[in-house]
Order: sequence, then structure tokens, then C-alpha cells
Amino acid sequence: MKVWLRLLRYLLQYRVRLLAAFVCSGLVAALTGAYAWLVRPALDGIFISKDQTLLMVLPLALLAVATLKAVFSYGQSYLMQYVGNHTVKTVRQDLFCQLMRLPVGFHDANTSGRLMSCVINDVSLMSNASAGVLKDIFQQGLTFLAMMGVIFYQNWMLATMSVIVVPLSAVIILRMGDRLRRLATVGQERVGDMVSVLQEMLLGVRIVKVFVREDAEAQRFEARNRLYVQATMKALQVSSLASSHLEVIGVAGVAAIIWYGGYLVTQDAMTPGAFFSFLTAMFMAYTPIRRLSGANNIIQQALAAAERVFALLDLENEGEHERGGSELAPIRRALTFRHVTFQYENTDHPALHGIDLEITCGEIVALVGSSGSGKTTLGSLVPRFYEPTGGAILIDGQDIRDCTLRSLRGQIGLVSQDTVLFDETVRYNIAYGRAEATDEQVVAAATAAYAHKFIERLPDGYRTVIGENGVKLSGGQRQRLAIARAILRNPPILILDEATSALDSESEQVVQMALANLMQNRTTLVIAHRLSTVQNAHRIVVLDRGRIVESGSHEALLQRGGLYKRLHAMQFQDVLE
Repeated sequence: MKVWLRLLRYLLQYRVRLLAAFVCSGLVAALTGAYAWLVRPALDGIFISKDQTLLMVLPLALLAVATLKAVFSYGQSYLMQYVGNHTVKTVRQDLFCQLMRLPVGFHDANTSGRLMSCVINDVSLMSNASAGVLKDIFQQGLTFLAMMGVIFYQNWMLATMSVIVVPLSAVIILRMGDRLRRLATVGQERVGDMVSVLQEMLLGVRIVKVFVREDAEAQRFEARNRLYVQATMKALQVSSLASSHLEVIGVAGVAAIIWYGGYLVTQDAMTPGAFFSFLTAMFMAYTPIRRLSGANNIIQQALAAAERVFALLDLENEGEHERGGSELAPIRRALTFRHVTFQYENTDHPALHGIDLEITCGEIVALVGSSGSGKTTLGSLVPRFYEPTGGAILIDGQDIRDCTLRSLRGQIGLVSQDTVLFDETVRYNIAYGRAEATDEQVVAAATAAYAHKFIERLPDGYRTVIGENGVKLSGGQRQRLAIARAILRNPPILILDEATSALDSESEQVVQMALANLMQNRTTLVIAHRLSTVQNAHRIVVLDRGRIVESGSHEALLQRGGLYKRLHAMQFQDVLE
């Protein structure tokens, strides 16, 4: 009920159309009842009494009823579809925005395939309930009431006998509905598993092919596919059982009514026209019950989907996590890490412990260390992808948790080894962080990133669509677009996370020149594994197991003979004495 009430709040945004649809549904139900009521004068007046006037009037009346019913049926169908689809559009948009605002830690813990399934599949199931099912509930429910009116009008004693089956039908619908909702939840989870496997295969299709793992991936998908089909078949089994039970109950009710009604007709206590009018209304009343049973199956699937969707919408996002609302001024003095500790969820040891580091404005500081030493984690704390579990990070003495995320991230540029580009034009990707930029500014940024020449050689220049994640470009070209994007944004703080680790030597040289232009007059945090890329940094900070163990210039650290020298020797194949 809570889920339905929450969905109803979305529907009420279109309350005028909803009310109009309800009125149309009521008129459709009344006109359907008129069909059943007209059976009595047709049988008694025309076929028994041979009334010639009624023979002329009744067909015209049926035609008028049919025409009006068609008009109002179209109105209620269109209006309910409008309300349902626009409601689901709003839910899907809210869910998309919520996923963007959820912390990075949430996305680390949840596969993108399951989240995509929630946005597409679960919301589509909600659409089925919001559009088609709501129409059925309105129309079939009101039609059932109209038929009940006709039935009781014809013979209240016979009508009382006929409605005995209604509570039995309601019990079956409710009991089967609970099972269907549980099975629907399982089915939707299985869809998420399938989408995850599909997405991994598509993203890693080159690895799949080069390792000749097509058969293995097919088996992995088949296993998820089989589990989904099993869950679907169980749901269909329950749904079919419900329909069968309702059919038996309905036929039993009809048999009893035919027996008793036939007895009344033979005793002249009821006319044949009245009985057949009653029987027609009863048959027409059972039709809405069967339709509502089918609608209930869809409703249970939609409720299971809505529970998953609303569970995501109810998660605390980054905006709600903000404890302060002050605007962060551009950095003027220093970026400071004060006793910073961080531990990932479900881990036994902290990734960072007691980090004390100050980076003065305009300084280039490199973070180096072996894999797992905490370099990337430390860089991720600056834009608040994660929150420190201890200590604080300050910009010019202000705790970054006390300022808005927008003002903080507005000062930060990021270039990582995993370059993210969009299936849009070159210009769109360069101007991504500054949409209002002019063409001249975009070209200037591309030129500073040594990207302008290769962009001009593309089929449509800056208007060339580069494919998913820039698949039509080389690694060096993608990285230079990312650097141009950062240059155009002109952030005072820059984070370079292994920005050249995946490049060949020639591409790396060009990208290094582009990075040199990017780092000018910026407070820069360089996260690097290749020590050759950080030798010109103002200061090199060496991390080991989440702690700072050394700090100084390249030459000073080599002379010290500590961890940095050992890392340097490993990379350059020096021989240690």
C-alpha cells in the first residue's frame, strides 16, 4: 500500500486528466450495462410480444450505445496512457538523476548491469501498471459495478446467489498476488544478472575474442538466462493456476444460476427476457473479474519493480550528505591533508592512515608507490568521491566537507588513465565541462593539448562523432581530448591519475607536452606509477601501505636510498649494491 500511495503521488501531478479518464471509464461501464439491460426488451418485446415499434427503435438504440461507448472508451484509454507514460517518464528521470548523485562507493558495490536493468526493465514494468492496469482497474471495476446494478435490478434473490463467488475469487486473487510479487522480485534480479553479463561481454569483446572465450561467455550467459526463465515459468505457473481456479468458480456459479433461474422461468416467476438479461449481465460481470485477475498479475510485478526503484530513490545521495552549504573560494594558499585516514567498507585495514600533507598553491606534487599503496585513494578524497573516515582535507584552511560539492568540484580537473569520452562529437567532449565555450576557445584548448592537428584530419573535424568512449580514436588521441577538456575548464586544482600509463612512448611524449601546458600555474596532484613521468615535479611523496614514508625531490630521494630508490631501480633495471 505504501508503494501504491507513493506511485499515486506521481499520478496526481496529472489529476485533471486522471479525473477525465475516471469519468470516461464510468460512462463506458454504464453503457456496457446498457447492453445487458437491452437484452430484456429485445427478447420479451421483439421475439415474444412481436412489437414492431420496438423492432425499429431497439437496433438504433444499440447503435447509439455502441457509438457513445467507442467515443468514451477512446477517451479513457488515451488519457490513462498519457497519465501512465508521463508518470513513468518522471520516475525514470528521477531515478537517472539519483544514480548520478549517489556516492562513488555505491557504484563500486553495485554492478552497472543491475542498475541499468532497474532504470530500463523495472521502470518499464511500472509503466505496464501505471498505463494499462490503471485503465483496467477503472474500467473493469466500474463495469463490474454496473453489471451488479443490472443483476440486482432484474432479480435481487438470484443476484445474491451469483455474488457468492466474488469473495472466493477475491481470496484467490490476493493469495496468488503475494506469491507473484515475490517471484517477480526474483525474476527482476535475474534480469539484472543477465544484463551484467551482457554488458561485460560487450565492453570486453576484444579480450573475449583474443582469449577464444566465446563458448565460456555463452555458457555464463546461458546460466543466467536459464535462471531467469525458471523464475518466469514459476510466475506463469502461479498465474495460470489463478486463472484456472477463477474459471472453475465462475462456471460453478453460472451452473447454479441457470438451474435456479430456469426454475423461476418455468414457474412464471421470471420472464425469459429478464432471465437472459440477467444471465448476460452476469457473464459480463465475470469478464471484469477475470480481467482484474490478469491485471493483478501485472500489478504484482509492478509492485516488486517499484519497491526496487523506490529503494534506490530513497538512498542518501551526495547532496543530502552535504553538511555545509558555503561556497568554496578559489584556492590561494594550500591544499592540506590533516591526519587523514580512510578505510573502504567491508575491509579489515585502512587504505590510508595518518596522512599529513600540504600542497601549496601552484605546486606540483607527485604521489608514487607500489600498487595498493593508497595513491589513487588519496586523490579520490579531494573531489569527495569518498569521505575520510578520520581527519580532514582543507583548502585555504576550510574543511571541504563544509562547502558545497558543486563549488568544490568546480575547482578540480581530472585526467585519468581510464579516459571517459562520450558517443558525441569531438567538440561536445572537449566542451563537456564548459558547455558555453565558443568555438575559438575549444580550438585553443585543443591546440594547447596538441590535439588540433589530428582533429582537423577527422572526417568532420570537430563535428566528428567519436563512438562509444572514443573507440574511433587511438589511446593517445583520446587522452589528448581529455587534456583539452581539462584545459578548457581551467581548474585551479588538477589531479592526474596515471594519465600516461597506458600509452606507447611516442604518444606519451606528445601527451606529456600537453600535460605540461595543462599544469602551468595550477596546484597539481600527479598520481604515477612510471617514475620517469614525475622527475620534474616540485616534490615527490612516496606512499607505502597507506602511509607517507618519504618526501622530497627526485635527486634527494635517490640519494636517501630508501623505498623510492628501490622503486626507481626496479623500473630502470639498476643494480643495487
